[in-house]
Amino acid sequence: MTASTALAEPIVGPLVTLRAPREDDAAPLFAILSEPEVAEWWVGYTPERVREEFIAAPDVTRIIEVEGECTGALYVLRGEDPEYPTTVMHIFIGTRFRGRRIGEEALALAIRAEFADGITRITLDPNIHNEGVIRSYERLGFQRIGVLRDYQVRPGGHLEDAVFLDLTRSDFPDGPPLPPRD
Repeated sequence: MTASTALAEPIVGPLVTLRAPREDDAAPLFAILSEPEVAEWWVGYTPERVREEFIAAPDVTRIIEVEGECTGALYVLRGEDPEYPTTVMHIFIGTRFRGRRIGEEALALAIRAEFADGITRITLDPNIHNEGVIRSYERLGFQRIGVLRDYQVRPGGHLEDAVFLDLTRSDFPDGPPLPPRD
């Protein structure tokens, strides 16, 4: 996988803005990644790792911002082979921001940008036990492709499966619809 391209301009939706990371995002990202409900799936983050993987990686990281506040982040990882124009995405949102479909809007905005840039397939690989997020992805239009067996090393060293999901440009030529907002 390679980096996408750094965001020159923010991508703005009805509620969510996706933007490049800044140094002042490190503390809120670390706080979110330290929340038990987030840390269950995003294991082992330290302030240094947050800076290395998110802040120092503007070609891969999209900060999810709502009303001027950092609410989470999105990884956007493109495949290297132009014959297989696929992007893998990973996302996390702080627990106090859940229930507002912020993650769905962030993914829809990022997917639309990827499709506009020639990508034809987006894949996700959540832990098989993360049922709420899997339902959210399916609401957005992702299809279950299969199970990735023994995919993730969990705390204590045991392996767990992941659900392999994808969404293609042929499913939504202009990208998936944004979640409804009142």
